[in-house]
Amino acid sequence: VQLQAFGGGLVQAGGSLRLSCAASGRTFSRYVMGWFRQAPDKEREFVAAIKWSGGSTRYADSVKGRFTISRDNAKNTVYLQMNSLKPEDTALYYCAADGSIIMSSMAVENQYDYWGQGTEVTVSS
Repeated sequence: VQLQAFGGGLVQAGGSLRLSCAASGRTFSRYVMGWFRQAPDKEREFVAAIKWSGGSTRYADSVKGRFTISRDNAKNTVYLQMNSLKPEDTALYYCAADGSIIMSSMAVENQYDYWGQGTEVTVSS
């Protein structure tokens, strides 16, 4: 499984960015795709996740109502639309995937076997 994340950048507070994670190397219909982030000097934390089949989603409380995770089956790509960005959203964002995660574990980092490289998001105040 290969995951390639892109779409990060510099944006002012209140602005928007859309991250993409292109997945390849497997049929992903049974997979859960997740986004995590790591801010400088902080632990990596869960942001959002989606079940490829059915589209069930889960979000961290800190991003609910501002971020939306979605997937495009035809393109094997997962998106993270980030609106109303805040300086505290500044981090390196990673996409992750796994084929055997249950709903209750979608936010658990060590449940994911496959990780892409990070894409950096900087939100200026």
